[in-house]
Amino acid sequence: MEQLINQLFNYHPLSADAQQALSACMEKKMLPKNDFLLREGKLCHHLYFLEKGALRGFYNLDGKEITHWFGFENDFVTSFHSFTTGQAAVENIQLLEGSIVWAISKRQLTNLFNQHHEIERLVRIAYEKYYIRLEERFVNAQFKTARALYETLLQQAPHILERVPLGHIASYLGISQETLSRIRGQL
Repeated sequence: MEQLINQLFNYHPLSADAQQALSACMEKKMLPKNDFLLREGKLCHHLYFLEKGALRGFYNLDGKEITHWFGFENDFVTSFHSFTTGQAAVENIQLLEGSIVWAISKRQLTNLFNQHHEIERLVRIAYEKYYIRLEERFVNAQFKTARALYETLLQQAPHILERVPLGHIASYLGISQETLSRIRGQL
């Protein structure tokens, strides 16, 4: 829990009362590799903090898995659309490693918003950072070559290459595994 509280202070400071209220609502879960936090078609009722481990979000398209994001230590993860709208998820969230997550339900989080406006502000700031990452990823995918996308990944998140299978990385970059192998061979 201490790791979570420390990470929250990177977004916005919390009073001792808000920390205590938040801690009382968080549930620790230890989950094995390949387990799912969420499967498509289900409602996402929780926001998670990833204390330890790695996971990915992916869609199924014509029998093919399309990875669109990864989560690692100190990331907040959820099916954002499902969590926010209450509609069924169109994505899956799968653990790539055995992981420790802290979960809070949407109902509990909403109650905390009403009681502690600093928590509401903190979550708003986290949502803003999420949106910025999403927009950067969209712009990069539209205007960068496959090689440039891979080079950006190497510069900004080299840990992904050490912890994620190449097939998932290729899918994330929107290229075939053969193209990724060719690019890696050239560098």
